[in-house]
Amino acid sequence: MPDLDPEKLSFEFVAGTDKPRLDEFVARELPKISLTRIRRLIAENDVLVNGQSSLKGVRLVAGDQVSVKIFAADKSSSTPENIPLEILYEDDALIVVNKPVNLLVHPSHSEKSGTLLNGLAYHFWQTAGESIRPGLIHRLDRNTSGVIVLAKNERAHRTLSKHFRERWVKKFYLALVNGRVEQNTGEIDAPIGSKEGKDVWPRWQVMSEAEGGKSAKTIYKVLRRFAAHTLLELEPLTGRTHQLRIHCNLIGHTIVGDTIYKSALNGADLLAARHNLKYQMLHASRLIFRHPAGGRELNIEAPMPEQMRDVIAAL
Repeated sequence: MPDLDPEKLSFEFVAGTDKPRLDEFVARELPKISLTRIRRLIAENDVLVNGQSSLKGVRLVAGDQVSVKIFAADKSSSTPENIPLEILYEDDALIVVNKPVNLLVHPSHSEKSGTLLNGLAYHFWQTAGESIRPGLIHRLDRNTSGVIVLAKNERAHRTLSKHFRERWVKKFYLALVNGRVEQNTGEIDAPIGSKEGKDVWPRWQVMSEAEGGKSAKTIYKVLRRFAAHTLLELEPLTGRTHQLRIHCNLIGHTIVGDTIYKSALNGADLLAARHNLKYQMLHASRLIFRHPAGGRELNIEAPMPEQMRDVIAAL
């Protein structure tokens, strides 16, 4: 397995006895990097043989030490970064992670690294000794914690994507909301859409289907009532952007710590202020789905983040 230095993004390899060309050897060891890019790295002296610069066509001999340096400017979702991850389940087809708060799932236009995918790329180098590009099937907001599943090969990605698309997957969230929810169970049925315009905020909101909104349904169940708050279990039957946050706000029970979806009817979020919360108390707690190979049911739970547990315990 190659030695990986995440700070320098440097890979170390030892040549065998087959006497390959330098460029072909590096391409074989780092299959996710194009041959064109490898040759550019060699030309720019970022590939060294026994500590010395070399040429792309040189033939390696057994025992030659080859180092490859990849710079931060080349960072992408497949760049390995040593980001601590809580692995809930893993096999040859998929991996399930308890995503922490304040972690993007994948790079954005403004942030090219430091994401869940970068952490997984490092994990795969360390455990499998090869580059595996995980297939995204669903997403969680940066500040929503909890269980997320990713595919490790094309077949698993196709199968799981179909299961999510056909709504065969059950997703459950825990949400601490402001106010006492009186009904033990209920369903929120309100379409959600995106309104355009630079002065529109928030962009995602309840919108009639005639205006372009898409069907959005959420089932809720009261797990525990406190003096001025309620712990809910939420099951989204659809997967609209910010659906749970919008729906909770719609029924007058904003999620604690949500700074975007909060109506004047809910009053001040005193609990969030008291605990200096930087994110909403929303956690993807459980995922039930069929394994893409064999079809056995997986029921995977993710423990709540420490701060959310502490806030609830303080109530």
